[in-house]
Amino acid sequence: MRNSWLPLGATLSFQALISMAALTIPAIAPAISSDANIPASYVGLFIALVYGASMASSVASGDLIRKLGAVRVTQICLLLCAAGLGLSAVGNIPFFVAGAILLGAGYGPITPASSHVLVKTTPRHLMSLVFSVKQTGVPLGGALAGVLAPLLVLAGGWRLAVLAVGAGCIGVCALAQAVRGQFDDDIDPKWRVGARGVSRSLRIVASVPALRRLAASSFLFSAVQLCLVTFLVTYLTRGLGMSLVQAGLMLAVAQGAGVVGRIVWGALADRCGRPLLVLAGLGGGMALGALAMALLAPTWPQLITVLASALFGATAIGWNGVYLAEVARQAPAGQAVEATGGTLFFTFFGVLVGPPLFALVVESGGSYALAFGLLAVPTLVCGAILWAQDRGSRR
Repeated sequence: MRNSWLPLGATLSFQALISMAALTIPAIAPAISSDANIPASYVGLFIALVYGASMASSVASGDLIRKLGAVRVTQICLLLCAAGLGLSAVGNIPFFVAGAILLGAGYGPITPASSHVLVKTTPRHLMSLVFSVKQTGVPLGGALAGVLAPLLVLAGGWRLAVLAVGAGCIGVCALAQAVRGQFDDDIDPKWRVGARGVSRSLRIVASVPALRRLAASSFLFSAVQLCLVTFLVTYLTRGLGMSLVQAGLMLAVAQGAGVVGRIVWGALADRCGRPLLVLAGLGGGMALGALAMALLAPTWPQLITVLASALFGATAIGWNGVYLAEVARQAPAGQAVEATGGTLFFTFFGVLVGPPLFALVVESGGSYALAFGLLAVPTLVCGAILWAQDRGSRR
């Protein structure tokens, strides 16, 4: 484990900043809506564009990582995110669209790149825990977006918040050069980059039943996760009358619970040796969290909102590390990066579908509470299926 600390720390930092970049716009959506005259519910379409681009870039990342190296690809991702935030700061719909696409192009390859580094440096019996700790970068970045971005809005407006995060991406890109020589020692400059890499990643997923199962589960879980982080602030401000800062803190609570949850669930999966059972339990927990969020009322004590946010965040944000570690374990030898990119194609597809459907419920006359309540149905069903599959595999 000692030799895993540096790669774990580096990949965690990269993941956190890119996650913060992707979630900065949703975290301050009400402020952008008021200034730019864009409906706040359009943030669902923004997130859909981000993760639609992530689908393409993740499944295509295998060839780039083998040719350029995981850290070099990470540096490119950071610059793409900075460019996407810079375009979004212009403040009209065409530039938001272009910015979202660039953010997605930068977000997609970061997880396959991190997996490529960690597979080389992590003992097999600790993979769920190490991958889960690395994946805490996602909720950690979301928590930073939920806390810092609204404060920057109060200090100098939403454009300042967006540009400050973009500047952070450029700074970390420069710092990443210090570790590139150590982690990019297995590149193949002659490796050919092309469409065959995309089809190879998808064929690997299609050919391994365990990878197919994991990809399908991640489709539903990721849809719920992104609905939570995308719409929580808007729901709490417009549905329950909270201030932007209060709602941002609730998002930080959910993301913080996700950080703790990822570590706990990863350690539990390694301890019991049954990651499918852990994922099944998380599906049931997501259903409870979604129902708790839907039942919130403005007259209830704020502590209840804190607890509901924590429950929902710990489960809906906490599943990824167990999932990614199991993908790496189930991948054919030497093909973890392609398997990760291939399964993430379906993960991001869930993100692409979830927020627009959530927004459709709201815009069609429903409420944010109703939309959150509906999320309980697919997660409960998925949890039951995973539980049955775990029992079948044990037999």
